[in-house]
Amino acid sequence: MKYVLMFCETEQWEKDWEAMDDTAREQGFARVQAWLSEYGDQILHNRKLAGGDTATTVRLDAAGGPLVTDGPFVEGKEIVSGYVEVEVADLDEALAMARTWPGCPLVEIRPVLM
Repeated sequence: MKYVLMFCETEQWEKDWEAMDDTAREQGFARVQAWLSEYGDQILHNRKLAGGDTATTVRLDAAGGPLVTDGPFVEGKEIVSGYVEVEVADLDEALAMARTWPGCPLVEIRPVLM
């Protein structure tokens, strides 16, 4: 089965990341690279996304037609910052991968529809 693991940053995680010194940040990047390498044979695609401040949102349920606004969802406290598409046996295997993610503190998992 194919799943997308979406990595979400929280406001607090972003503040903590910014407060790190260069060495700690480099160690964080190294842990992410090691994770990507460990699961490389199961990862079909992966990308880091531009910051939430670059997002554009289209609200299709707005009165008077679609409403286009800058930024992510206003009420959102978490921002999707990257993703991997994986091919695994089942949801349990995707969950096992997500549990070991060394980056931001939230991973959303969704099956990919065929």
